Amino acid sequence: MLTATLLALSLTVTGTGPVDLTDPHKKDIAMKLVSSAENSSLDWKAQYGYIEDIKDERGYTAGIIGFCSGTGDMLELVELYTKRKPGNVLARYLPALRKVNGTDSHKGLDPNFTKDWKTAAKDTVFQQAQNDERDRVYFNPAVKQARQDGLRALGQFVYYDAMVMHGPGGDKLSFGGIRKSALAKAKPPAQGGNEVTYLNAFLDARKAAMKAEEAHEDTTRVDTMQRVFLKNRNLDLNPPLTWKVYGDSYTIKK
Repeated sequence: MLTATLLALSLTVTGTGPVDLTDPHKKDIAMKLVSSAENSSLDWKAQYGYIEDIKDERGYTAGIIGFCSGTGDMLELVELYTKRKPGNVLARYLPALRKVNGTDSHKGLDPNFTKDWKTAAKDTVFQQAQNDERDRVYFNPAVKQARQDGLRALGQFVYYDAMVMHGPGGDKLSFGGIRKSALAKAKPPAQGGNEVTYLNAFLDARKAAMKAEEAHEDTTRVDTMQRVFLKNRNLDLNPPLTWKVYGDSYTIKK
C-alpha cells in the first residue's frame, strides 16, 4: 500500500490531485461566484464599469471587486492606473479621493465621477489595474492564509469572499476578526481540526459579521451558496456547481 506521502506525491505527479484556487479555471469560477452575489451575473468581466453608492457608509462601490471610495482601495486603484497611464480620465479625481477616504462623502467626485469611471472601464489598462489590485489586496492574501490553515479550494474561496465583503483588517467585522472568532470555536486542518467543522464555524462567524451591518444583513451568499457546497462536501469546489443568491439560481456546468 502507498503511504500518505507517496500517495500525495503520486497524485501531484499524475496531476489528479486537488487543484487550489490559483488554478486559472478555479479562479475564474471564484470570480463568477462573487459576481453572482455582487452583481447578479456570472459575467464578472462585464463589471469593470459597475459603480454605485449602495448606502453602506463606504461611499461609492465600483468595479469587479467593489472597490470603495471610503475604504482606500479605490484610491490605491486609481493611483496605480495613473502610474501606468498618466493623464487618464480618473486622474483628476485623486485629490478628491484622498479627501473622502475614510468617509461616505462624494465631495469632489460628483457629478461626473460615475460617468468617467464607466469611460475608464473600457480601457484595458484600467481593467488590468483592477485585476492586479484585486489579487494584491484580496485574492492572494486570502488564498495564502487559507493554505496556511490547511484549507482546500472551497475554504480558499470562503476566505476570499469574506475578505472581499468585509475587508482584510483585524477588527471584529473584518476578515481578521471573523477568522479569530472561528478559531475560538474550531481548529483548522493545519492545527489538526476537521475541515468541514472549521469552515462551518467560519461561516457562522461570517454571518454574525454580516448581520451587524445593515447593508450586508442578507446572508444568502453564505446560506444558499457556500453552505450548500460545504454540505455537499465539495471541498475542492469542483463543477458542476448549482446555487442561489438573493433568490436567483445559477449553475456552472464545468
